[in-house]
Amino acid sequence: MASADLRDELTCSICLNIYTDPVTLTCGHSYCRVCIDNVLDTQGVRGYSCPECRQLFNTRPDLQRAVTLRNIVGSFLSTHPEQEEVGISCTYCDSPVPAAKTCLHCEASLCNKHLKKHSQSAEHVLTEPTTSLGDRKCSVHKEILKYYCSEDAACICVSCSLAGEHRGHAVETLNEASEKKKEKLRNILQKLTLKREEAEKRVQSLQDLRREVSGKAAGVTEEVTALIRGIREQLEALEQRVLSEISRQEEQVSLRVSDLIRQLEIKKEDLSRKMGHIEELCNMMDPLTVLQGRESDSADYCDTEEGDNEDRERDDNKVRAVGDLDVGLISVTLHSGLAGIVTQSIKRQRHVPANILLGVNTASDMLLGVNTASDMLLGVNTASDMLLGVNTAANDVTVSGDMKTVSWSGIKQRRPVTPERFQSEQVLSSRSFSSGRHYWEVGGSESGGWAVGMAYRSIAREGDKSLIGCNNKSWGLWRSFNNQYYVIHDSKVIELPPLPPSSRRFWIFLDYEAGRLSFYDLCDPIRHLHTFTATFTEPLHAIFWVYRDNTWLRMY
Repeated sequence: MASADLRDELTCSICLNIYTDPVTLTCGHSYCRVCIDNVLDTQGVRGYSCPECRQLFNTRPDLQRAVTLRNIVGSFLSTHPEQEEVGISCTYCDSPVPAAKTCLHCEASLCNKHLKKHSQSAEHVLTEPTTSLGDRKCSVHKEILKYYCSEDAACICVSCSLAGEHRGHAVETLNEASEKKKEKLRNILQKLTLKREEAEKRVQSLQDLRREVSGKAAGVTEEVTALIRGIREQLEALEQRVLSEISRQEEQVSLRVSDLIRQLEIKKEDLSRKMGHIEELCNMMDPLTVLQGRESDSADYCDTEEGDNEDRERDDNKVRAVGDLDVGLISVTLHSGLAGIVTQSIKRQRHVPANILLGVNTASDMLLGVNTASDMLLGVNTASDMLLGVNTAANDVTVSGDMKTVSWSGIKQRRPVTPERFQSEQVLSSRSFSSGRHYWEVGGSESGGWAVGMAYRSIAREGDKSLIGCNNKSWGLWRSFNNQYYVIHDSKVIELPPLPPSSRRFWIFLDYEAGRLSFYDLCDPIRHLHTFTATFTEPLHAIFWVYRDNTWLRMY
């Protein structure tokens, strides 16, 4: 601690280093000689002053050598050598003084004081303080490097240029070559600066995107939380309703059983009474009394087998009348309640995969056999009202009466030939989409080949280029005859991984502004097949292609 305090006392307030050749002003403050000389050199017009206490002097103050302070500094540095960090020292100063320049000609480093007295002739080349003088001289001629050979990209001396291996080469001074290189470096720096600014803009854009996604996630979280909360409340209410129905039925059955038990208890008491009377007769010792018993009583005691059967049948009917829980009613109550919850949920939100917003694939939630999705976002419209456009249907396909199903037909339909009609087995939907988010569902036959997708109305009507995906105006999902699936656009075919044989229904999602057309397999769980990305320039229609017997496609 004392060493640190002493160092503070021995530190020049100008250079903040240990005093070098300390001197003292008349005001009593001490500085390095070089430091205070430099400060006083900048003054003089308005007088001189102490940098620390600001005392004014009419003339430049005399600098008194601080002998005692110099000795203290020397003693301190001798006992604390690790603290001495003066860098490159002046060659001509007795004590370590930081060098301001190095003369390559003299091979000496000079402080500011000795630099003023140094020769200013051209042969004395000054550089920043350095100890690597050998790097500044020619390794062959031991002369100062003054020129730059642009042909060999080397720094050379005068002898190299006049008589050495660089004779006759184009040379220039180091300053000229340095300025040219600096100019190139400035150009590179400018380009790098532009790239950095571009990178900064991209970073900012990504940060904005992150905030935007975070905001969307918060909104979707709120929507989903509210949806699930509502479903949970409805499920709890349905649970209470169903449990109340079960309790009501249990109570009714219990009452009927209790009534039947009461009747049987009465019958048991009557039978016990009769059994007691008979046992009493059997225990009598007087034959006359036994024989004088009424025959009617004996007849009552001894029912016929036919009477027993009637009694048993009557009792069985009473037991059957008690019944059991009405499981059918419970099932209907439960099913109708679940269907109502699902219907209300679909009305509140539309069924879409979460990856439409966030790029994450998800499966629809299954609720007691009712297939509905929990991922439901605002702003998505179902295209369940979409119909087939008969005016575009080829003559070798048939369209169902509800305009929802297209089938291959071996019999020509004799429709009028118009520019709108396809010549091959295709048909467009009558509805088109030019904005927004839409989804629709389609089912296909398990035999034959078919294709489904979206297309511009300007798609060709005949020839190979008119087929779905075989041009730049349509995007399609194809099923081959061997149950292999492909996606095609502009004649570029992508083979999809094998789908399970149960895959018969597919989900198509269109985000027109975002330029996304996605296909999903509605298996359990939902499977994302492919997403086309494009910049749509025309309204899009659904398009269908079917081929061979028993091949069909239907919209749901």
